[in-house]
Amino acid sequence: MTTGGSDDRQSKNQRREAAREKAKQLREEQRRKDVRNRVILISSLSVVVIAIVVGITLVITSTLKPAGPGPLNMASDGIQIGQDFTAVTTPALASGEDPVPTVNDPASGTVDIRMYVDYMCPYCGQFETTNNAQIGEWLQSGAATVEIHPLSILDRSSLGTKYSTRSANAAACVANYAPDQFWAFNGLLYSNQPEENSSGLDDDTIKGLVEQAGVTDAGDIDSCIDDTQFKGWVADATSRALQGPLPNTDEQAVTGTPTVLVNGQKYSGSLTDPDAFSAFVVQVAGEAYSTATPTPTPAAG
Repeated sequence: MTTGGSDDRQSKNQRREAAREKAKQLREEQRRKDVRNRVILISSLSVVVIAIVVGITLVITSTLKPAGPGPLNMASDGIQIGQDFTAVTTPALASGEDPVPTVNDPASGTVDIRMYVDYMCPYCGQFETTNNAQIGEWLQSGAATVEIHPLSILDRSSLGTKYSTRSANAAACVANYAPDQFWAFNGLLYSNQPEENSSGLDDDTIKGLVEQAGVTDAGDIDSCIDDTQFKGWVADATSRALQGPLPNTDEQAVTGTPTVLVNGQKYSGSLTDPDAFSAFVVQVAGEAYSTATPTPTPAAG
């Protein structure tokens, strides 16, 4: 009996021990499951948070950056400067979108001057040096508007640095981020113009000209210059100008720089005589006025 009772107690103890061990295993399995669930939950939340952050970043980025590969304020492939050197604002060209020609009314009495230029071109520099002051006076008074189309024709003339592309890109960066400082920056590129067949100005020097032009917050422009953000647009705009047709003129395409059009008529006079260009502008403006204002027909007697 004693032996049998001992066996019974041992059997009960074994069962209790087995039950405790089973309970322990169940608790351990539940703990592991809870850990797995927490990891999955945290991972899922992390993915959601990352997705939200990426979405917010994309919204902010799309708001700050131009809508297309082209710069803001150059929908015609050029930027138009008006009275008091204020730029006409336009949206950016989207990928594959054709440029939108600027509409000018000669009858308004405001002369439309359009210039296709390459910042490495010495002849462009001559024209700019000769006529910058008087064109600036016309702009300030509102007598004329100037639309500038930067091109990259002379990359081969900058010892491999592609200065024409880099300078045109920098001009596009200023047009995009600080359009009202474009006229000043354009002038500084010419007053500091490098010689043809040199390496051209380096990017840091170009950034210095941006500051000299009066841009107070040049961070975005500096990054735009470093990244050559608009080099694709520069190449496309150059191809469009060289292949034609050019809008609002009988000239089919740009065959050399500078190509200067006054109310659509090409200027072919001296690049170093300001009186010659001034006389041409006055002549073309007079023709536009006489065309827009016909001579009254005398009344019948």
